[in-house]
Amino acid sequence: MAKRANILLIDDEEQLCIAAEKILTKEGYHVTAIHTGEAGLERFGNLGADVIITDLMLPDIDGLEVLRRAKELRSSVEVIVITGHGTVEKAVEAMRLGAYDFISKPLDRAELLKAIGKAVEKQRLAIENQQLRAELQQHRNEDMLIGNSPGMVAVKKLLRQVAPTDVSVLIQGESGTGKEVVADFIHTFSARHSKPIVKISCAAIPETLLESELFGYERGAFTGAAGQKPGKFELADGGTLFLDEIAEMSTQLQAKLLRVLQDGRFQRLGGTREIHVDVRIVSATHVDIHKAIEENRFREDLYYRLNVVHVGLPALRERVEDIPLLAGYFLKKFAARMQKDVSTISPEAQEQLMTHTWPGNVRELENAIQRAIAVASDNTIHSFQLTAGAGRSARGGVGSFAPSVTVPVGTTLAEMEERLIVETLNQCEGDKEKAAKILGVSSRTLYRRAAK
Repeated sequence: MAKRANILLIDDEEQLCIAAEKILTKEGYHVTAIHTGEAGLERFGNLGADVIITDLMLPDIDGLEVLRRAKELRSSVEVIVITGHGTVEKAVEAMRLGAYDFISKPLDRAELLKAIGKAVEKQRLAIENQQLRAELQQHRNEDMLIGNSPGMVAVKKLLRQVAPTDVSVLIQGESGTGKEVVADFIHTFSARHSKPIVKISCAAIPETLLESELFGYERGAFTGAAGQKPGKFELADGGTLFLDEIAEMSTQLQAKLLRVLQDGRFQRLGGTREIHVDVRIVSATHVDIHKAIEENRFREDLYYRLNVVHVGLPALRERVEDIPLLAGYFLKKFAARMQKDVSTISPEAQEQLMTHTWPGNVRELENAIQRAIAVASDNTIHSFQLTAGAGRSARGGVGSFAPSVTVPVGTTLAEMEERLIVETLNQCEGDKEKAAKILGVSSRTLYRRAAK
């Protein structure tokens, strides 16, 4: 990289520029000399540079202003400042503002080459680290899509085809099947991976607040709006917005969302300025979306906007052959996290895993492995205390212990409901979506009653 690095030299002393350009060109650098700060910044904004060398004392703006504005244009650029007599204090200020190094006049060849070499090497290492982090994240997301069953093989094939495109994706599957993991996978393998993925659950946020969370608000838009706040759409600009449990959104808000998806423009609550964003939409739901459309709970036109590509995730009971792979992955993950020497699952415990119906799907399996490791007394998990749903196995028998709730005579219906909700949430380790499924109510209903 050093031999191909582009250097932008900003200094009004022509002889200094000629000497520096000669030294650097001989070493293989590409050098452009500009004599004013504004002209240098314009050139940098149009054509870029790997390293900027700027004098602190320029005829129009000072080197500190060049440093600030160059970092705003491209934060990865390295800036080296040239200091003359009486500018040491400013050089220290430049270092505080993000300058990589400073060199003094008159220029010394060895000092100049050393400073630039170190700056270019730092930039090269930063690029390599960024690439390694991206590759590591890709491997992590690939690892989470565990399974060799026909259903999962088809899902992974579809995701690899869809992720690099920019189309909207609707993910459908029961609670706990891994819809958020799929959203992460799509973002990581897209061209937007360097930008953020912003997530919001349409079921977890009260309807009155969901609109402001999505689109943001201006000061005074409503009681308590003390300042300006950007919404999730703005935060996801250039990246991906994941709308979880999209079917829980009200039809009124669905209409506003549809307008944003059509032209990419919206206004904050209480605002008048139109904001334009470039966002890829990935949405998810566990409900029967076609039934919701028939019951006028979900807009058909919005459905077609969201469902350009449909990803259906199979329930864990439909891919039993993947259970040993998933169990082994979670065993390794949580044993390391808890620093426990638990490395195997006994044949009897494996049989329990294979015959359980897993109403909570992969999330329930993950919790079961985590709980078993926590209470294990040696290096083997001998049995599982499975607590989800009715506790019946796939073969029709009782597969595990199912806890009960004892209610004394004289308990009011309201108290009984409260206790049942609390106990179910405890057994589900706080997973409200899983508890809602067990209790037979919608996620929104459970969130509201739990909050009450």
